[in-house]
Amino acid sequence: MSAPTAPVAREPRRPRRRGAAESLGSIVLAFESIVVFLGGLVVYGLKTLPPGVEQWWGIVAGAVLGLAMLLTSGLMRYRWAIALGWALQVVVILGGFLVPALVLVGLVFAALYGYATIKGASLDKRNAQLIAEAENEDGD
Repeated sequence: MSAPTAPVAREPRRPRRRGAAESLGSIVLAFESIVVFLGGLVVYGLKTLPPGVEQWWGIVAGAVLGLAMLLTSGLMRYRWAIALGWALQVVVILGGFLVPALVLVGLVFAALYGYATIKGASLDKRNAQLIAEAENEDGD
């Protein structure tokens, strides 16, 4: 029999560094999910769905869209999730066919989301350049 080997000490795993676009975009989507759910309650309360459609579908639509936004906010590290966030913004704006105030809500949150993702990406690019410059100076 061989002697048991001592466990190899591993370096602790560092958490993944989140970029500005990921952080800011996920914050906007998380807050918007609450507003979207409340918008579903408004659709239900105002009974704006077409005749023959049960009004409780407004609540279901608001809950599903809000949940989709929450899930997307957790996946913002992927480029496709940023595109999905834009698609969700379009869906909220299209809700203006049922409640016109949702157009305003959708445009405000789309502007916030656009600023968060576009400005966040430029901040991420700038930070990457600064880190690369600092590493080059350390190596010299």
